[in-house]
Amino acid sequence: MLSIDWRSPAAYAHTKTISAAGFAWEYLRRNQEYQEDFLAASADGNPRADRLERFVRRWGLRFPKRPRRIA
Repeated sequence: MLSIDWRSPAAYAHTKTISAAGFAWEYLRRNQEYQEDFLAASADGNPRADRLERFVRRWGLRFPKRPRRIA
């Protein structure tokens, strides 16, 4: 549960200075359907390509590949 008062304009003052992509992320990450799809797509830690592609098409997202090793 959020600890801020979502009805207070002061709680969202930071949105005036973030990029369009940042604003979109703030909106998207609160979306219950997105959260459910994300959990389903990443449930096993290594999603199948078809499941990931459906997720990407539905939400319009692309993720860079992560390195297998941390240098």
